[in-house]
Amino acid sequence: MEGEKTQIQIPKVKLGNQGLQVSRLGFGCAGLSGSYNAPLSHEAGSLVIEDAFNKGVTFFDTSDAYGKNHDNEIMVGKALKRLPREKVQLASKFGVVTRGATTNTICGKPEYVRRELGIGIVAYSPIGSGFFGGKAVIENVPADSFLAKHPRFTGSNLDNNKVLYERVADLAVKHGCTPPQLALSWVLHQGEDVVPIPGTTKIKNLDNNIGSLKLKFTEEDLKKIMEAVPIDEVAGIRTYEHIHLLSWKFANTPSVDGNLIAHQEVDEV
Repeated sequence: MEGEKTQIQIPKVKLGNQGLQVSRLGFGCAGLSGSYNAPLSHEAGSLVIEDAFNKGVTFFDTSDAYGKNHDNEIMVGKALKRLPREKVQLASKFGVVTRGATTNTICGKPEYVRRELGIGIVAYSPIGSGFFGGKAVIENVPADSFLAKHPRFTGSNLDNNKVLYERVADLAVKHGCTPPQLALSWVLHQGEDVVPIPGTTKIKNLDNNIGSLKLKFTEEDLKKIMEAVPIDEVAGIRTYEHIHLLSWKFANTPSVDGNLIAHQEVDEV
């Protein structure tokens, strides 16, 4: 039919060395429970997840730390009741524990930190917590948005980072795509074992993210994208301060013999 859009076929890739196959583009569900802006109702969030599945996304990422009282996992569970469960790959995370009313810390028990060689890489926040989502995002950060407290969206850091956004926007024009599509496609080009999980509360953004799968970059293209955003020019740590303190850099990791190894703080990468 004239004017009808052709739906992009999202391929499957093997994640890790255990045979798990997931959609090439995943979906991060954290934002549905208010990680950046106001949370959606379980019904509205379920509809977004269902729409993503109907468009070929089968890999969904959640956590028991997203939202209050496991809100995000419960929302995702409700959405899965509407979908063929055997066709969905679901990832969740745990390990951050709350001590008292406001103190979070890291659980460093071996069962939390154990890993094997050959694991796949799930790239969270592949659009920079929405930074590369579009010019409107960086020009008008709502005061009641969590992003208003994000280190890369505040004060002189934001002014500095806008320069990086403009470079990416210029490259996006050159490649006939949007800035978030450019950012996502760069991540997708890092290898078949790298699966980004962009999240959104809007169907139009979901469609835009899926469109990143159509882009094909040469090695020279990838080099120019990297040169446009040198890591040492990015201002501000990559996440909120209280979450940054929960990263591996501040954990006590058990060694093979059971003794704790205290990590020293290292420069942000």
